[in-house]
Amino acid sequence: MAMAAAATRILMRRPTAIFLNASRLDYDKALDFSRLQKITNLTVNSVDAMTDADEIASLVNSSNAEIIITKETEVPLSAVQKFSSNVKLMCEAGTGYNNIPSADARTKGILVCNIPTYSTESVAHMVITYVMNFSAAIFQQAKMLHEGNQSNFRVFQHPIYEISNKKIGLIGGSGTIGTAVADVALPLGMEVLISSRSGRLPKGHKYENNDRVKVVPLDELLASSDFVSINCPLNSETRHSIGDREIRLMKPTAFLINTARGAIINEAELINCMKEKVIAGAGLDTQEVEPPAADSDLWTLDNVFLTPHIGWRRLETRQRLVDMTTDNIESYIGGKTKNVIN
Repeated sequence: MAMAAAATRILMRRPTAIFLNASRLDYDKALDFSRLQKITNLTVNSVDAMTDADEIASLVNSSNAEIIITKETEVPLSAVQKFSSNVKLMCEAGTGYNNIPSADARTKGILVCNIPTYSTESVAHMVITYVMNFSAAIFQQAKMLHEGNQSNFRVFQHPIYEISNKKIGLIGGSGTIGTAVADVALPLGMEVLISSRSGRLPKGHKYENNDRVKVVPLDELLASSDFVSINCPLNSETRHSIGDREIRLMKPTAFLINTARGAIINEAELINCMKEKVIAGAGLDTQEVEPPAADSDLWTLDNVFLTPHIGWRRLETRQRLVDMTTDNIESYIGGKTKNVIN
């Protein structure tokens, strides 16, 4: 009886929480936060991003928050150092957590958790969306029409291809999202190349014995693929790992697609390559700085196509993110933390 009563008290506790930049996630006011509101005293700060460390610290401390929720907004170390001792949990409402100084947070007794797999299918579908558009020159044709150029309807001017039997190279392809890309590419008749230093897929991987999935060194993947998709995480090893050398290994007819993190590509070197038309095109759902600087050549290059990091923004994906963030917080309240990364 005593244990049951203690468990009930834990579940009934409603800690104070603050979502620092809720509009990044709920920009259309279409999401349901009712379950999160039921288990916490939730303050929703309806802004897209916060950049001032003092403002962040002041908002957190004035709300008396025990739990902080963020979505892809940088929380500077100087802000974390000013957090009151009330703060015990920081929840990144997403997969990447390089925006939070997690090791330093731990020294202050603050746990940091994330959501590893909420957008797997959505991001994979974004990769295939780029593949399909590139194969039919949809982007280029739409651009012509927006500029008032209808000549394509008289004399067709763009190479277009079937994607059956084309090769898609997946950098980081043995992971969750890369595997999901393969799940869609294979039924479309594509061949899948995956880069791996070990030369093999992890034991038990679903495509370990599939004759249309090959594990090859990175250089071979770049040289052989018709579409190269970046699906690896951003870390010290992968930062700027795709640059001039790697792009020049690709076919002149190939396309580079990035739905992972912008800084995996050396953007300055990519821009130079695209000016030289080393490859046919690049589709960037993520950029090193989002959005790119107003004077960035990425905006004006006719063979670079940008989207504003929409791989995770589909309605169902965002609601799943709210629900899974709530799961993390509910576990914390119950004394069983999960998805803690520090």
